[in-house]
Amino acid sequence: MDRADIIHDLMNWIETHLDQPLLLDNVAAKSGYSKWHLQRMFRSTTGHALGSYIRERRLSQAAQALRTTPRPILDIALQFHFDSQPSFSRAFKKQFGKTPAVYRRTPQRDGTVSRPADITPLSGHRHSSPSLQRLYNRQCVDDNCTNWMGQR
Repeated sequence: MDRADIIHDLMNWIETHLDQPLLLDNVAAKSGYSKWHLQRMFRSTTGHALGSYIRERRLSQAAQALRTTPRPILDIALQFHFDSQPSFSRAFKKQFGKTPAVYRRTPQRDGTVSRPADITPLSGHRHSSPSLQRLYNRQCVDDNCTNWMGQR
């Protein structure tokens, strides 16, 4: 199994555990590597820090919940393991350019209500290796990937 396959499997596992505590020690234990080696391997394969990836995926899932459920913002923040609504709002605004409340009230560009598959982060990430496209489910346009692998 090569490095990309290991990271792909780990990303799948992370995707199914986003609503659970994902401490670096637990993720490293799942992978079978030391936390230091895993972080280096993850960054060299994806171009992103492992902690940042988990936070971005949690925020993307929270964005889906904001658009598809009437649940209070605090409940969504706590579900995805943010310590408070203000810390969730700061992280959410940094990733999506809007606070959670504004994001929830803003219709999509075509005026429709979002379905979970339609939600992607506003700012994509760039990578230089075409082989990494399989990690992102080939959701890249001109090397600008807006969907992480596994995003539904």
